[in-house]
Amino acid sequence: MNTEKVDVLIIGAGPSGCVSAAYLAKKGYRVTILEKSKFPRYTIGESLIPRCMDNFEEAGLLEDLQQQNYQKKHGAKFIRNGVVGAFDFAEKFGEGWDWTWQVPRDDFDLVLAESCQKKGVEILFETEVTAVDFSAEEEVTISYCAKTISERITARFIIDASGNGRVLAKQLGLEAEAKVSSHSSIFTQVKDIDRENFKHQNTITFDILEQEVWMWYIPFSNGNTSLGVVAPTDWLAKFSEDNETAFRQILSLSPEFKEQFEKIKFNFAPIQIKNIAKNVTQLCGDRFVLTGNSAEFLDPVFSSGVSFATESGLLAAKLINKELQGEQVNWQKDYVDYMNAGIEVFSTYVKEWYIGNLQEIILHQQPNLEIKKQLCAVLAGYVWNQENPFVKKHHRIVKNVAKLISLEKSL
Repeated sequence: MNTEKVDVLIIGAGPSGCVSAAYLAKKGYRVTILEKSKFPRYTIGESLIPRCMDNFEEAGLLEDLQQQNYQKKHGAKFIRNGVVGAFDFAEKFGEGWDWTWQVPRDDFDLVLAESCQKKGVEILFETEVTAVDFSAEEEVTISYCAKTISERITARFIIDASGNGRVLAKQLGLEAEAKVSSHSSIFTQVKDIDRENFKHQNTITFDILEQEVWMWYIPFSNGNTSLGVVAPTDWLAKFSEDNETAFRQILSLSPEFKEQFEKIKFNFAPIQIKNIAKNVTQLCGDRFVLTGNSAEFLDPVFSSGVSFATESGLLAAKLINKELQGEQVNWQKDYVDYMNAGIEVFSTYVKEWYIGNLQEIILHQQPNLEIKKQLCAVLAGYVWNQENPFVKKHHRIVKNVAKLISLEKSL
C-alpha cells in the first residue's frame, strides 16, 4: 500500500475545513482534505453572522462567495405573540461587518470547496477516515477508504473539521457532556412561491412558540426558503413519528408561518437531528486540532455555528503555520483559551434565551439604544471584544438588564 505525504491533512470540506485549507495553501503548504460526502450535499446552518465575513476574507475565500449573489442578511427579527424585536447589524457596538448572507448550504459549501481546489488544495470526496495513528514521532498516519479502495496518507499535522462526523472525538475518546441543555430540531426547505406578498419577505425571522420552542424562516436568493423548529427533545416526541406529519403539526402552531406554508409542498422530507449540542474534553493535542462542530456546537438559535467553525478553522491554520515554521506555539493559551472565551460568551446567551431573560430584552418595546447596540454586536458574532460590556460582563449583565425591564413593567 502506497503512503502519500502532505503537510496538513484536513478531515471535512465544510466551512471550517475550507477556511483552514485556503489559508494554509496560501502559505505554500501541501494540503489534502478527506470528505466523506459527495458534493453538493445538504446540511444545516444556513444563516451566517457577520463575524464569518472577516474569516472568509482573511482566508482568501470571500471574492468567490461574493460572486454568487446570496441573499444578504442585514439583521434578524424575533416574534412572540405578535410582539417584534428586530436587530440591524449596521447599528451594533464596535467595528465589524454590517451584513452577511443567508445561504443554501449545498451550493455554498460547494463554492468554498471549489475555491480551495483552485488554490491547489486536493479534496478527496466520498472518502471516509477509518483510522488515525499517532505512534510515529513526527507524523500522523491516516487510513481512509475511497470508493472501496483503502489507502494511507501521512501528515505533519491533522485538522479534524468533520462536523457531526466528529472523527477524532470518537476515535480518541474525547466526547463530553454538552455545555448547554440539549435540544432537537426538524427542518426542511420549500419553494417560496409568494414571498413578495409575505410580510417577512427576505428577512430571517424567528417565531417563538413557547419559551424553549421556536421556528425559523430563512429565505434564500434562489427562491427557496428554509423552515425549521428547535425544541426540547421530549417536546418534539409529542408529535408523529413521521417527520413530515410532525413538521406540519408543529407548523400549524405558528401564527407567523402557518398561513404562508401550511399547504406548500416540501422540497425534501423533513430531517430530524436529536440532541444538537456537542462538546469535547480537549480541543487539541500533539499534532492535531479540532475545529468547528467536530469540537463543539451550542445551539442554532443565534446562528453561531458557522462563525465558530470559521473562527476556529482560521486560528488553527495560523497556529499550525507558526509551528511548522519552527515557532513556539502555546496551544492552550493561543487556541483553547481564546476559543473557549468566545464560546463561554455565546453559551451565556443561549442559556439566557431559553431561561427567558434574553427574550425579554430582545422583545422589549422601549429599549435602551446603547444596550441594544452592545447586544447586537454579540448577535453579530463579535464575542471577543472586551470593550463591549455585553461581552466582558456576560455572566451577569443579561440577568441584570432583564430584572430592570421586569421592574420597569411592574411600575
